[in-house]
Order: sequence, then structure tokens, then C-alpha cells
Amino acid sequence: MAADGSALPASPLSRDELDRVVTNAHAALGRVQRDDGHWVYELEADATIPAEYILLEHFLDRIDDELEQKMAVYLRRIQSDVHGGWPLYHDGDFNISASVKAYFALKAAGDDINAPHMKRAREAILAHGGAERSNVFTRFQLALFGEVPWRATPVMPVEIMLLSRSAFFSVWNMSYWSRTVIAPLLVLAALRPLALNPRQIHVRELFRTPPEKVRDWIRGPYRSNWGYVFKGLDMALRPLVPMIPAKTHEKAIKAAIDFIEPRLNGKDGIGAIYPAMANTVMMYRALGVPDTDPRAATAWEAVQNLIVHKDDEAYCQPCVSPIWDTGLSGHAMIEAASGPNGIAPEETLAALKKTSAWLRSKQILDVKGDWAINKPDLAPGGWAFQYGNDYYPDVDDTAVVGMLLHREGDPENAESIERARQWIIGMQSTNGGWGAFDIDNNKDILNHIPFADHGALLDPPTADVTARCVSFLAQLANPEDEPVIQRGLDYLRREQEADGSWFGRWGTNYIYGTWSVLCAFNAAGISHDDPAVVRAVEWLRSVQQPDGGWGEGCESFEDGPRGTYKQSLPSQTAWAALAMMAAGRRDDPAVSRAMSWLASRQDEQGEWHEDPYNAVGFPKVFYLRYHGYKQFFPLLALARYRNLETSNTRRVGFGF
Repeated sequence: MAADGSALPASPLSRDELDRVVTNAHAALGRVQRDDGHWVYELEADATIPAEYILLEHFLDRIDDELEQKMAVYLRRIQSDVHGGWPLYHDGDFNISASVKAYFALKAAGDDINAPHMKRAREAILAHGGAERSNVFTRFQLALFGEVPWRATPVMPVEIMLLSRSAFFSVWNMSYWSRTVIAPLLVLAALRPLALNPRQIHVRELFRTPPEKVRDWIRGPYRSNWGYVFKGLDMALRPLVPMIPAKTHEKAIKAAIDFIEPRLNGKDGIGAIYPAMANTVMMYRALGVPDTDPRAATAWEAVQNLIVHKDDEAYCQPCVSPIWDTGLSGHAMIEAASGPNGIAPEETLAALKKTSAWLRSKQILDVKGDWAINKPDLAPGGWAFQYGNDYYPDVDDTAVVGMLLHREGDPENAESIERARQWIIGMQSTNGGWGAFDIDNNKDILNHIPFADHGALLDPPTADVTARCVSFLAQLANPEDEPVIQRGLDYLRREQEADGSWFGRWGTNYIYGTWSVLCAFNAAGISHDDPAVVRAVEWLRSVQQPDGGWGEGCESFEDGPRGTYKQSLPSQTAWAALAMMAAGRRDDPAVSRAMSWLASRQDEQGEWHEDPYNAVGFPKVFYLRYHGYKQFFPLLALARYRNLETSNTRRVGFGF
């Protein structure tokens, strides 16, 4: 069925219909471009971030009742009608940690615990073991409010901040997001402040066992036997931590502050991610720093900048995504404007000239971030994900932007492209792959310590990020880069799954990973008949939905079925079709059916609609919904399909 309830078209799209759909999508995306040339869409997570924001206001006694009520509307709306709690993604299963935080936040916002929605949530939490079974970060939150004793949290002494790069448990062996979240959290754990909590909201009713009587805060299931080893180490260290000399303790707190303050990052916030910002705001309060102090005031402003205000509700984003959204939107727009029948080519290229100038202004050229601890002699040249995050550029954004600037072709882009090229080459890990933010960030044993129950302490190389870097370098076609590209291709071949797909670390999921790698293979000149390509294409065909689209649920990150979902989705249909075209299958009936499906789902404004989440922060723990994906990826796929029709080679000529 189409969006209006009618039957899907039985025949391929006519040329006129394809022109209409691409023209309307191009106009829709162009309408939301900002005056300075960039794009930014909402980036939505689950209930945890808005719930944590409400609790942050109560920790500080900086309560904005009107805002809290609008966030409460949001939290009530996304509560599950099926299980009564809160999931980690649209229509997902019950998640105890998200549910504990959401319940606590709604109670703080004034919801009656005997109201039907609160009663259902409480019953669900208790049925799943009670709040004592929530994850580590939730237990830290509860400890800050005095709901659980501090022994409910793992031993993480602030003295970790004194460890050198060579020490196994050094923060330098963790991912950027872990470092920026952990540093202020360690100070909080050392100082153990108690939330002001002016309305004295407590949630003891969520515990099956009184918190003071719980003795098994840290328990399985563990991901390996290392979990048992580290639990034993936690038990051994716990009585020793109070014996650390006071001077050492003070030195460690100072080391944490010395790490944090150069990275405060102005109004964009430390790490430009909510958990790190919120922990820093609480840290300054615990240290007795006045709210009017420029450091504390700016940290609070950074948190405020993440809030999405709507007429009747509000929520807090985990971060913002302007560089990513701009790069991806730019690719879609330039594809639509290209070829002998390009859509408004002069106007589009003029608008993209502003886009390129804006992107060049955001390139990080004079700050050596945390990545430099592994490559001190490498010149910076990357882009971050957010408006500003100079210490933490990532190679994925950098490759996407670099490919756009290269395709746009303005000579003014040349220096930016070359700086990006050199930086990406320098960021390759020893196994040939690329992680997003760091080099060789792969000490997997760290993911088994009690603190890392989320399993995402690290930033190892992944197929999707590696594919993007290979695509960028291959598109530039510098002969001297061939050894770097080949090492990346070798890594990608090793990472192919038995069924022919690739895992997608940053998008949902195997469809995303497979699309990424097939783009890279095509850009690098791998034959479309290569066995790895053929296997990937066959896998994509095997998971296409009966209606012609593709869809994949976040359940595939949780050992659920790969490449399938209860419905087709615009983002994943576009990725699969783009993958097929990158593999030389533009004329495959599967691609034709996908184009018909996308055309049938476009609304009168030239847009698509998609409620399910389409990306991931940390698999099994934290998922994302990019509101822009459902707009720019379908346009990119439809425009490419249209352009390849008039191509003599039927081969995609770009890395993305």
C-alpha cells in the first residue's frame, strides 16, 4: 500500500514521474537550507536524555517548570502502550534503565505516582527486577540523589586521571566519549555530592529490595570470564580506595579538572555531547564554583542549546549534527543537480558554493585534539560532527565532507581537501581500518570492567567508517595513496559477514554497513563481479521486502534478524538501492521496485516520513533517530537512479 492507502504501482516509474519525485524532493531539501549554506536536523535519542535533563534541574535547583512540563508531555508520549515502560527505540522492548529514569523524571515533574501511566511503569520496572537492576550510569544518577549507596556504583577512583598513556586502565585507552564523560564523573564520585532536590522526590517504590540491603549491585550476565575477574578486582579495590592519601586524591581531582577545562568548548560544550556536559555542570556545582562563573555559566548554556522546543512538548538532544547533515544534504543536492537533466543546476551550485564556504570555515586546522596522543606529528585537518568540537574531529564526517568538496569542484576547496586527505591517512589503524575518532582504540578487555556494562568504552575500527575513508581516498585517486587504500580494502574483506553483509556500527545496521562498503569497493575499482560484491548483492536481494522497499530494526544490534523489519523504511530503502547501484546493478528489478516504493511514499511536500530509529550511538544501549535521513538519502538514491539512466557506463562515478 502507498502512503495514501492505494496500491503500489505495478510497473517501473515513468521518466516523468521520476522527474517529478526528484524535483519535489530537491525543492523540499532546499527549503530547509540555512542562509549561510548549512543544514541541521533534529537528532533524537530515547527517554534517557530528556529524563536526565529534568533530574539535572532538580539536582541544581534550577527548575524551569514550563520546560519540565513540556518534556513530561514528550516522555508520556513515547511511553510504550505494550509493556508500560520506555524502550531504547521506537516500538522497542522494555528497558529498565530508561524506564527508571523516565519514571523518576515524571515524578519530579509532578506526575502522581498513582496515575495510570505511572502505575503501569512502576509495575513493569518491578516485574523486571526493580531499579537495583538498572545499568551503571543509572545507578550513578540514583547515587547523586541519595537513592542508592555509592557502593552501588563500580570502583572508579579519580586517581585513574593520573595514569599515563601506557597504563592499561588509562583514560587514553578509552574512546573520546568515554574520556569526556568519565573525567567529570570521577570528580563527582570522589566528592559524592547530594542533589539539592528541593521537592524531595524519591523513588524507593521502584526497588524490590531496599537499596541499603542489596549486596549484588555488580552481577552478570558477563560477556566473558573477564567479567568475573574484574568483579573480583572491584571487590578487592573497594576497601583500599579510602586509604589513598589525601594529597594524591587532591592531585587526581586537579588532573581531572586540568583535562576538562581546555576542552570545555564554549557554548558547544565538552565533547559536544550531553552526558559529558551535564556531568561537568554538576561537577562545578560540587566543587563550589558559582553558577555565575564563566566556566559554569557557559557549560550550562551548552546544555540549553541541545533542547528542542516545540509548541506542546520539548526534549533534549544528545548532541547536534550540522556537519553530518550538511555533508549528506550536499551530496543529495549535487546529485539531483547533475547530469544533462539536472534539477536547477545553476541555483543549486550557487547554494552549494555557500555550503562549501561554510564547511571550510568549520574545518579544524590549528587544534591537535586527543587523537594526537597517538600521532603527535600529524597535522590536524578534520571536521567534527557538531558546530564546534575542535578536540574531537572524526574521520567519517571528514571523508563525507571531503568527497562533497571534491565533487563540488571549487578551486578554493583544494587546500581543505588536501589537509583532510593527509589527516585521514594518518588516522589509519594498524589493522588497516579506521575508528571514528582515534587510532588503535581497541583494548577490548576494557569493555569487560564493571563500569563498562554498556560495552561501548572503545572506538575500534569498523567497516562503515573504514569504507567512507576508502571511498574518499579512492575518489581523490592519488596514486601514492594506493597502499593505504589497499590496506583498507583488505580490512573490509576480512570483516564481511558469512551471509555477505557488513556490520554497520553507526547506522541501522547491516544494510547501512553493506551500502557503505559497496560504495567503497566501487570507488576503489573493485569489479562488480568480485565474489565479495556478488555475495553482498545476493544478501540485499534476499532481504528486500515484498513491497519493494527495505527495512531493518534496531533489534539486529541485539542478535535479532538482520536486514529485516516489520515494514519498509525510506532511509534503508535508499541505502540498499544506492548499494545495488554502486555494485553496478542500476537496472536490477530490485532497484526499480525500490524506486517505485520511494516514489509512492513521498508526500505532497516532497518529503518522507519515518518513525523508527535509523542509527546507533552504542549498540544495545543507545540508539538514534536522525530526522534528516528520511529526506536526503531518498533524494540521493532517486537522483542517482535518474542520472545513471543516461550514463553510458551505468557506473557510479563517486565514492558516496
